[in-house]
Amino acid sequence: MSEEVILEEHKDEQWPEGGMEKQPRGLMTLFFSEMWERFCYYGMRTLLTLFLVKSLMKGDAEASLIYGAYTSLVYAAPILGGRMADKFLGYRYAVMLGAVLMAIGEFLILGNTEHAMLLGMGALIVGNGYFKANISTIVGKLYKDNDPRRDSGFTIFYIGINIGALLATTIVAYVGETYGFEYGFGLAGLGMLSGLFIFWAGRDNYAAAEGLEITEAGKAKMLGPLTGVQVVSLGSLLLIPACYFLIQQNTWMTYLLLVLFGLVIYTLLSAGRKEDKDLGVKIWFDRMVALIILMLINISFWACFEQAGTSLTLFADRNVDRGIFGWEMPASMTQFFNPFFIIVFGSIFSVLWVKLAKVGKNPSIPQKFALAFVQLGLGFLVTMIGLKFVDADFQVPLFTLVVLYLLHTTGELCISPIGLSMVTKLAPKRIAGAAMGAWFLSFAGANYLGGIIASLTGGHDGGEALTAAETLVNSTDVFAILGYVLLGIAALVFILNGPIKKLMHGVE
Repeated sequence: MSEEVILEEHKDEQWPEGGMEKQPRGLMTLFFSEMWERFCYYGMRTLLTLFLVKSLMKGDAEASLIYGAYTSLVYAAPILGGRMADKFLGYRYAVMLGAVLMAIGEFLILGNTEHAMLLGMGALIVGNGYFKANISTIVGKLYKDNDPRRDSGFTIFYIGINIGALLATTIVAYVGETYGFEYGFGLAGLGMLSGLFIFWAGRDNYAAAEGLEITEAGKAKMLGPLTGVQVVSLGSLLLIPACYFLIQQNTWMTYLLLVLFGLVIYTLLSAGRKEDKDLGVKIWFDRMVALIILMLINISFWACFEQAGTSLTLFADRNVDRGIFGWEMPASMTQFFNPFFIIVFGSIFSVLWVKLAKVGKNPSIPQKFALAFVQLGLGFLVTMIGLKFVDADFQVPLFTLVVLYLLHTTGELCISPIGLSMVTKLAPKRIAGAAMGAWFLSFAGANYLGGIIASLTGGHDGGEALTAAETLVNSTDVFAILGYVLLGIAALVFILNGPIKKLMHGVE
């Protein structure tokens, strides 16, 4: 049966009236749910480093490592969240559980103490693990195999993520730095409750997606009178103090991440072997090898990109002239340039990939990744140009960060939405949630490594602060090194394009 006939038969399940050229109806519900979840997450993230340094009086290096451990756990948690959804919870319940825990986490931080902050971080980590991996998986399941709209759909979904990030890095950042960090965190919590309401109220719109319902294992008794869903839900609460400990003792993260990476690689390769054995071909194992290679490439990109919340924010606070017609932009608000440019260019890139595919000029997935590295590297090297315009206070002009974030954003559009879509195409259906969780594990490693990188640009150690001249030299030296290393990685990925494409067996 031809692909066109299959798509026509399933048209009513997937598309609203008006033709298959339109995106699935449920995409907009998931778009706005994710938008408010990202408002919650980025609202916390945009203020975190400055909150640690200015309110809790942490040194730059310690604050960067706490930030790195926290964001690392945020991205590691989807491994568990995806697996629990696949096996017990179903995607809908998992997303709702995650939303509730994230809202609780934001409100816990309102205690404005280190103890309350760490507990709140723990709840945010566990909640994000359930929400993030599974809402992305639901998006993928709105599309049939080989649907040409999938990449565009994920790019549209990604714009929703960045609208939430834009609102967070403007409204939450301004409220937090102007009126008090606790007000910013509270506002982020209210955003999460909005996302929860939209997801539940619009549940009929994405009902055609597979895997939404609680599984048979989830409904069955697991521990005495408790069902699998109840045991997993209660067990999730016990993970909050574990996250508290790991953030506080963040050197343990190295060992945890190595163990998790080992388990993930074993799970992916085993799943690939099983699929190949059932089908009598050698395709899925190769695809899992390709996914693992691209995960490692992904780590390198995001370890440098995620300097936005740490070293680049502190650089903005100390060494960037943020004056605009007599008004000084809060340092945390400089993070808004990234989501702003995503919104401006996201739809352009969405159309671009489709147009290039129609004329046979669409770059392969590895080539898009390499292009992302080129732009990220050039963004960091822009700080070298900024040095030529340093003022008497050892501050570079704001355009330095504007151009840096512009290049970082166009690089991001070549890797992030493409990566999300790629996972849903490379992974066997039976481990779709776990594979998405594995993809987010690469972000976990990147964020932890990013915290270590950021600690190298520190302005003070909790005691006597360095001068503005010293912080300028420290920061720009590290940024220049990152720029050249990233350009070298781009060249390597271009060289590896052919072998990786061969392992992907036709996935574009």
